[in-house]
Amino acid sequence: MKTQVPVQKNQKYDVEVTDLTYQGLGVAKIDDFPIFIENALPTESVTIQVTKVKKNFAFGKTIKILKKSADRVEPVNRAYTQTGIALLQHLAYPAQLMFKQHQIQVDFDKMKLDVEVAPTIGMETPYHYRNKAQIPVRLLNGQLQTGFYRKHSHDLVPIEDFYIQDPEIDKAVVVVRNILRKFQITPYDEKSHRGVIRNIMVRRGHYSHEMMVVLITKSRKLPSEAELVSEIVDQLPEVKSLVQNINPKNTNALMGEQNKVLWGKGTITDQLMGLKFEISPNSFYQVNPVQTEKLYKLAIQKARLNENDVVIDAYCGIGTISLSLAKVVKKVYGVDIVPEAIEDANRNARLNKLNNCQFITGKAEDQLAKWQKDGLKPDVVVVDPPRKGLDESLIESVAGMSPQRLIYVSCNPATLARDAKLLLEHGYQINQPIQPVDQFPQTVHVESVTVFEKVR
Repeated sequence: MKTQVPVQKNQKYDVEVTDLTYQGLGVAKIDDFPIFIENALPTESVTIQVTKVKKNFAFGKTIKILKKSADRVEPVNRAYTQTGIALLQHLAYPAQLMFKQHQIQVDFDKMKLDVEVAPTIGMETPYHYRNKAQIPVRLLNGQLQTGFYRKHSHDLVPIEDFYIQDPEIDKAVVVVRNILRKFQITPYDEKSHRGVIRNIMVRRGHYSHEMMVVLITKSRKLPSEAELVSEIVDQLPEVKSLVQNINPKNTNALMGEQNKVLWGKGTITDQLMGLKFEISPNSFYQVNPVQTEKLYKLAIQKARLNENDVVIDAYCGIGTISLSLAKVVKKVYGVDIVPEAIEDANRNARLNKLNNCQFITGKAEDQLAKWQKDGLKPDVVVVDPPRKGLDESLIESVAGMSPQRLIYVSCNPATLARDAKLLLEHGYQINQPIQPVDQFPQTVHVESVTVFEKVR
């Protein structure tokens, strides 16, 4: 017998919003049946229209706010919500910080782990912070346009001011867009897999103000190349690196494997934690330098390091955490799966005259197992994994090496809580509050630092 659900698609209902999901959707219930609602905040009464009905839940959108939350603020631009650029723009910033703290708490409670989560460390200016943009280029109404995709689609919404990006990057994207229009460069078409320009990527050093522009193309040949280069360099004096990245594949991957330097250097330089870093087009480099410095300082401080310590940095990237640690410890071993990242890390170690680091290309879980077999005994292990968290075998290798402390820098509370359960089973404990840091204001994402200590 089919269970009757209490709501119908396209129908309107008046509901009380009680919670906010990790995706920033308001939660209301009708006869214990959850509805996830766009543009609705806890404590609000709203009239909603149901947009989709599933077996165990439904989605809806707010038609009218009957009783407003004290934490609601006027959105800056509807397009930021439509595209998912700034899903929390309607929530006052102090409430965003509480939402992120609560999010971590909820995930640990689900795992039945009793931990304390400290208040989220926020930003003084919680917008215009991103030092990197990857902007799709498409044909819209017969004209080359830049913007961002509507959520869950590949429909481009034209945008010139992205709100959370460095304003100089936004300006640069418009300049490049206009130059591409001038020389009638054809935008990529996903359906026919034709056209030249797929995306524009711009990076800008927060301290150095050096700018890199990457034209991501489907074709090897870039029409009017000399003229394009000349105009971009002429109109954007901060540009120190102009690169063509060739991505001929019919894929959702943003970048291809081949970079061709069209003008200037193949990298730009910036500073982080008083160190210099060379950043190439494919480098993973934290997008919010102001908050990254807070995050890394916290991680180093919480690791209680001394000059005799040996540290492993799993997922070391271009060496940002490794080199910050290298200044205060005896030896750092770093591993990353991306060969270019390891090349960058070695170059950055030389750039900063730090010779107590060893960087290896490989999967973190495989390399840690190898180091364990070789008898390496680190005092501290630092992990900053991707959203999927740690591989179980990596946790076993760490437990086998038995470091005094493991510092877990996480960008996903759900996988952090899952991994924490395993680490506690392997003889570690969390003795101090988990510290959230808001790396991505106006969005639902949160970073955090957790310290796991070996039980003696």
